[in-house]
Order: sequence, then structure tokens, then C-alpha cells
Amino acid sequence: MKHPERKKAKIFDTPGRCCAFTEIVYGGKNGRTYADLSKTAAAFFPPAPEYNIYFGDVHGHTDLSDGRIDVDGYYKNLRDTVKLDFAALTDHDHGGVGKDELWAGSPSKWDIIKSKAKEYYKPGKFTTLLAYERDSYPYYDNLIVYYNNHDGEMIRGEKDGEFTEKELRAALERDDIILIPHDTYYLPAGAALSKLGVSLLTPLIEVYSNGDCAEYFGNPLMTETYIRGGFWQDALIRGARMGCVGGSDNHAGKGGRVLEGMPYPLNYQGLTGVWAKENTVKGIFEAIKSRRTYAFMGQPFTVELRINGHYMGEEFDLDAGSDRIIYFKIDSDIPVRRVTVVKNNKDIAVIACKAMECFFDYEPENDTDYYYLRVELSDGRFAWTSPIWINTI
Repeated sequence: MKHPERKKAKIFDTPGRCCAFTEIVYGGKNGRTYADLSKTAAAFFPPAPEYNIYFGDVHGHTDLSDGRIDVDGYYKNLRDTVKLDFAALTDHDHGGVGKDELWAGSPSKWDIIKSKAKEYYKPGKFTTLLAYERDSYPYYDNLIVYYNNHDGEMIRGEKDGEFTEKELRAALERDDIILIPHDTYYLPAGAALSKLGVSLLTPLIEVYSNGDCAEYFGNPLMTETYIRGGFWQDALIRGARMGCVGGSDNHAGKGGRVLEGMPYPLNYQGLTGVWAKENTVKGIFEAIKSRRTYAFMGQPFTVELRINGHYMGEEFDLDAGSDRIIYFKIDSDIPVRRVTVVKNNKDIAVIACKAMECFFDYEPENDTDYYYLRVELSDGRFAWTSPIWINTI
């Protein structure tokens, strides 16, 4: 893209008007074909991903707290029936109303959870992440803690079920755990993402579970009572570097399945896709911590977002005069209905019925701009990618 006045005349552009394209179209009888035109666009595509794609459920419960299936059934459903690559068991730390807490007894429920995570972990085939759901009033009523090993100890503070700012800050600063909230928009368990200090905002959010979407207030997938200030976009617009995951939050051992007979969108549960080096605890944890993640509804499908070669979840510097080359590719079992590119909480491009696109954005808006995808398939399933942040220098 070399025309000296293109940025004076355009906000967005495509490889279809690059110099090579124009020379082919206006080259007379030069023997060039439409295939040659396609090659000119492909020259702007990023190289093949250096990561592999893996699918998992990062949120579910068993009878160790308030679920209705045992731990073995929980893992076997996700591994053998749904055939996911990784899973986290996230029972409540209170152990279920009227039942022992996870830390009580010897062996404790937490000891059982750690033992079962080790038992079902098969590196390269099925990865189990040690995790639990912690009540964390008043900052995040529902906060899931994920560990980078199978021997982590539970976080306890001045009062069980609550968090002080000091305790929350200390947890967020740890390298061996990741904190991810859910139900942040839900009235009884909400979090004021529009109010909390940015340094207290978590690195990721569960943007979709089972019929509930935390993208923005009033989105069409909301089925619960919800409140302003608790949505993903509320945090992003304030400068949070917050990626996203999806989880089923299933309590009946049916995580990852399409729930036949349930109305839309309750039939579609949430799952997470990660771009990782390997399917191991180290690989999956690193991918989530780096926010190379996206949330989706229903059966797995692949979503790739790259900007100037950078992956979802990354932050990079770019001078104001450089082109921003936005590329996406969707590999799904059914056709794509539309892909929306969101920039700074605004829909800037809606591309219909295309599973791949590459285009340029010439307009920096802020010192830091962020972009993410909202993908919709023809059956009503959605996906959301973690953002990419660009710092203008």
C-alpha cells in the first residue's frame, strides 16, 4: 500500500487496492488471472500460527460442593464424551451449603481434588488445571483461582468468603495463579468493574457461561438479572488489560455438551479455546496467563485474530504512521454469519458470511487502542476473542 494520499482519503483499506493488484487489473492482456489477484492479498497475511489450538472447559462443579456428579464422572465427561483437550474442576471453597468446606478434614476435599487432577492428567492428551471457586466479597463474589501446578494451597484470608484489598492485590501479583471472575454482571454477585481501581481488575473474565454473556450491558444473550458496571467492556474502556474465557458452570456433569431441549441460548454452554505451545499444565497455563484465549458457545471451532502478526492477548507498540493490518480466520463446522471487529468498545467493521479477511485501519484513536472479535455462526453460536492492544508511539 504505497499511494501517498491513501490515509488522507480513507480510514479503512484492503489489500485489494495494493500496487500489485492495480498493476494486474490494469495490465491489459498480461495473462494474469483472478488467482494472481488473490495472491496479492495473501502477501499481507501473517505467517502460519506458531501455536496449536486446544479446547477446554475452565468452570464446572461436582458433589464435592454443590454439583450432582462425582469427580471421576466430571473428568470422564469432558475427556471421553465431549473430547476436550483440557479441563479445570472449580468446586466452591465453601463446599456447598450445609457441607464441609474444601479445606476441612483429613484427607480434605482439596486433597481429593489435587489427587484427581494428578490422576487424570495425561500430558499431550488431556490436561487438568488445579482450580477452585472462591467467594471474594466485596470485590468479586465469584472468583476462580487457577494454579500452574497440582500442589497449590488454597488462599485464605482474614475471613473466609471475603477479600480485603490487600489480600486481593497480593493474589493478583502472584505468578503461580490466575484469578478469573464470573457473574460480574449479576445483581447478587456482581463486581463494579466500572469503579474498581484498574490495578485490582483481573487479567481475564469469564465472558460467557450458560446463557449469560458479560460482554456489554444489554447484549442479546443476557438471560439473568443484570446490572450496569459489571461487564467486560466496562473494564476495557478504563484501560484494563483483560482477556476472556468461557466456561460451562455446569453442575450436572454435562459440561461442554449442547443441552438438547433447552431454549436458546441456554442450550449452548461456554468453552475456551487457547493458542498454546503444548497441551500440558505449563503450556495451557501460560496461554491463559498470556490471554491467547477466546470464549465460544457450543461445539468447538477455531478463531484466529492477528494484528501485524501479533496474537490475541498481546500488547505492542506501533508508530502513528504505520499500517494496522487486521487479519482473522474462522474454521467452523457450519458457515459464519458475521464477524464484527470491535475497537475501543465500538463495532468498526461487520464482515458478513466470510471466514477470513484482511484489512487495514489507518486511524489511531487513543494512546492505546484495543481490538477484539465477536464471531457469530449461522446457528446462533458466538465467540469472543481476547483483545490485542496497540500503543501508539
